Amino acid sequence: MPTSCPSCGSHHVMSRHHGRKVCGVTGAAAGMASGSAGALSGAKTGAIVGAMAGPVGISVGSITGAVLGGLIGCAAGGVTGARLGAQLDDKVLDNHQCSDCGHSFRPVAD
Repeated sequence: MPTSCPSCGSHHVMSRHHGRKVCGVTGAAAGMASGSAGALSGAKTGAIVGAMAGPVGISVGSITGAVLGGLIGCAAGGVTGARLGAQLDDKVLDNHQCSDCGHSFRPVAD
């Protein structure tokens, strides 16, 4: 069922998703910080695994473990932030905007 503008009745309505975008970026940044803080643990694990390949393996394993720790934290934080932002878009923010009259509104729940 298409959403229509409560002001002019037009069906030319777009979703702005401001909450999802802002919370997703913020969550990704927080996740990256958390993942980077946990990167020490990832570096230690990578060094242990890489120790079987000698000194080069320890170096490569440490760097790989640290990078993967940061990336996993960033992805987890970004997804969590985007889900929180989607809830804000649906329940708090005026997420929809009419392309014809410019009216911003939150659709009424059925």
